[in-house]
Amino acid sequence: MQEQANLNRRNFIRISALTGGGLVLGFNYFLTSCSTSQDGGQVIELNAFVKIDTKGRVTIMSPNPEVGQGVKTSLPMLVAEELDVDWKEIKIEQAGLDTVNYKRQVAGGSGSVRESWESFRKVGATARQMLISAAAAAWGVPAAECATENGHVVYKGKKKTYGELVEQAAKLPVPENVAVKPATAFRIIGQRTRNVDNHAIVTGQYKYGIDTKREGMLYATIIRPPAFGMTLESLDDAEAKRSPGVQQVLRFDNKIAVLGRSTWEVMQAAKKVKPQWKEDGTLESTADYTEKLHGILAKKPEDKPRRQDGNIGQAFAKAAKVIELAFDAPFLAHNTMEPMNFFAHVTADGAELYGPIQTPERARGRIAELLKLPEEKISVMMTRMGGGFGRRLMTDFVEEAAMVSRLAGNVPVNVIWSREDDMTGGFYRPMCSYRYKAALNGNNELVAWHHHSAGVSGGGASPDSFPAGAVPNFQVDAHTYKSPVTTAPWRGPTHNYIAFSEQSFLDEIARQAGKDPVALRLELLEQARANPVGKVNYEPDRFAAVIKKAAEIGGWGKSKGENIFQGFAAHFSFASYVAQVAEVEKQADGKLKLKKIYCVVDCGTVVNPSGAETQVEGSIIDGIGHAMYAELTLTNGRPDQSNFHNYRMIRMREAPAVEIHFIQSSVAPTGLGEPCLPPAGAALANAVFAASGVRLLDQPFIKSGLFA
Repeated sequence: MQEQANLNRRNFIRISALTGGGLVLGFNYFLTSCSTSQDGGQVIELNAFVKIDTKGRVTIMSPNPEVGQGVKTSLPMLVAEELDVDWKEIKIEQAGLDTVNYKRQVAGGSGSVRESWESFRKVGATARQMLISAAAAAWGVPAAECATENGHVVYKGKKKTYGELVEQAAKLPVPENVAVKPATAFRIIGQRTRNVDNHAIVTGQYKYGIDTKREGMLYATIIRPPAFGMTLESLDDAEAKRSPGVQQVLRFDNKIAVLGRSTWEVMQAAKKVKPQWKEDGTLESTADYTEKLHGILAKKPEDKPRRQDGNIGQAFAKAAKVIELAFDAPFLAHNTMEPMNFFAHVTADGAELYGPIQTPERARGRIAELLKLPEEKISVMMTRMGGGFGRRLMTDFVEEAAMVSRLAGNVPVNVIWSREDDMTGGFYRPMCSYRYKAALNGNNELVAWHHHSAGVSGGGASPDSFPAGAVPNFQVDAHTYKSPVTTAPWRGPTHNYIAFSEQSFLDEIARQAGKDPVALRLELLEQARANPVGKVNYEPDRFAAVIKKAAEIGGWGKSKGENIFQGFAAHFSFASYVAQVAEVEKQADGKLKLKKIYCVVDCGTVVNPSGAETQVEGSIIDGIGHAMYAELTLTNGRPDQSNFHNYRMIRMREAPAVEIHFIQSSVAPTGLGEPCLPPAGAALANAVFAASGVRLLDQPFIKSGLFA
C-alpha cells in the first residue's frame, strides 16, 4: 500500500476552541487530523499528535513500541525538525495503541523510521505553516516573508512565540501540500541526540512492564510443560495452596497459574505443585532433528523452488568445477534482559492491557478473540521493553495475563516469567541445515548457485539474497520439518544465519576460483548491474560502495603483522547495505582472538548518529556473541539450557573493538536495528579461515577449539 504523501483538507477534523487553549495536530502514516484542546491548554486526548499549549509548551507523542532501538527519540526528532522548535524544550510521551490514527505500531523488521520518514515530517511542517499564517495575519504581512526559529515566528525584527499564536492558528484553514525542509536546512535530524529516557533509566527511575503495580493486583507465575510434546493430565495443588501469600491455583490451556501477593511467594509455591504430564507424540532431541534435516537435504528437492533462474541442472552438468558446502544452525533463545511479563485487568465488558509488546494490535486482536470482547473495549498501553529481539512479536504472554485475569474473577494480574521459564518455555530461532552447491566455468566465473535448506518449525531460505540476480543459473529450495518446538523471528530473521552461510560459501568460491574475496563480490555486483538475472532487490552501486569503503578503512589486502588475519563479509537486508572486516590475532599458543570489526553502513539518512552508532555496535556484538557461544539443545523434547550458567553469552572482555562508518546519503532512511548483525559472524568465520585454514560450518564457533 502506497503512503499518501500529500495532506488535504478532507483529512483534517477541526474542532473550534471552546475557551481557548492549544493546538493539537494529530498525525498518523496515512491521515492527518487537527483539533484544538477544550480546557485552556490541557489536552485530554491520547492520540498520535503534536500538542502545543498557550504557553508554548510542546509535547510530541511517540506511537511506536520502544524496544531499545531508539524510536522514542528518533521519531519525535522528525516532527520537531519540521516544527522548528528547541529540542531541549520538548516533552516526549509514549502513545498507546490507536489503530484509527496510526498505520504501523510495530517494533520489527527495522521499519519504524523508514515507514514514517515522510508522514511525521509532514505533520511538523503543517503545524509550522499554520503558526506562520497566524503570525502573518496578526502583523498584516505576507506569510511567505515570515520564518520560524526555536518555537517563534519572526518577521523583520518582530517575534511571536508559538504559544501566543496557537489559538489563532487553530482557527485557520489547514494548508495542503506543505513542503518539508531540504536536508541542507536540517538542525535536529543528523545531530547527536541522547535518548530521551536515558536519565530515568540510569538512575533507576524508569518503570518497565515488570514494575507494574495496581490496587488489588495479584502476581502470577505460570507452570508450563517441561518438554515440547507433553500435555497436562492432572495436578495436586494442595500444598501449593497452603503456601504463604498464595490465593489461587488455576488450570488452563495445558498450563497452571499460581496467583498471590508477590513474585517470590508465587514462584516458591509453584515448586510445590505436583503436575502429571503425558507424552503427546514423540519427544525429539537435537540429534533427531539433525538427522531429519540432513535426510531432507539428501533427497532431490520435490517442492516448487522458492526461486529459479535459468537451469542449474544443465549448468552443473557442463561445469568445469563444482563446489559444495553444508552448514548447520542451532536453536537460539531470545534471552531478553527483562523476562516476559504483562499486566491485564479483564472486566465483564472490557480489558486493560499494559506492558512490553512489539505487536500491540496483534495482541489486542488475539485477546478479543479469546475473551469474545469487541476490540474497541480493549485498551493496550506499551511500556518500554527491556529487550525484544523478536520474542515480543509473539503474544503468548499477553494471552496468559488476560486469561488468568478472567479466570481469577476479573482481578488485575501481572504475569511474570522467571529466567528459566523464558529460556525453556519460550520461542526459539528455528534450527536449520543448509546445503550449497556452485558451478564455475572454464574462466572461473560463477555460473550456477543452488541453496537447499530445511528447518525445524520454520524455514531459513532467503530467495532474493545476494548473489541472486548476479548468477545466470540460480535456485533456492526450502523445506520445513514440523515439530512441537515453538519458534519465532529472532533478530534479523532468516538473515541472521543466511549471511554467515552465504558469505562463507562465497569466500570458498573465491578461494577455489583463485580470486580475492572482495574482488569476487564486486565482480558479481557488476554483473547484477550490467546484466541482471531475474529479480534484483538491491542496488548494485550502493552495495559496491559499502564493500569498497569497508575494504579501504579496514586496510584489506595490507599487512597488519604476521599474526593478524582478516575476513570479509557484506550483506543486504531490511533495505540497508552493510560490509564488515573482522580482524583476528593468533596468540602465542596458536589460539585465535577477535580484536576488531570495521563496519560500513548505508542506511540512507541517519536521523540520530548517536542512536545509530549504538544500534550498529550492539547488533555486531550480539551477532558475534551468538555465532561464537550460543546454542540451545533439546533432549527428549526438554531444553538442556535453563539459565546463563549453561547458555553461553558473550562477556564484556570478549567484545571486540568496533569502528563504524556511515555512507553519507540524502535518501530516505532504511533499516538499522537488524542489518548489521547478520554479516558479523560471517566476517569472523572468514577471518578464522585466513588464520587457520579451517572453514567453520557450524555454530557456535567455540566448539571448534580454535579460540583463546
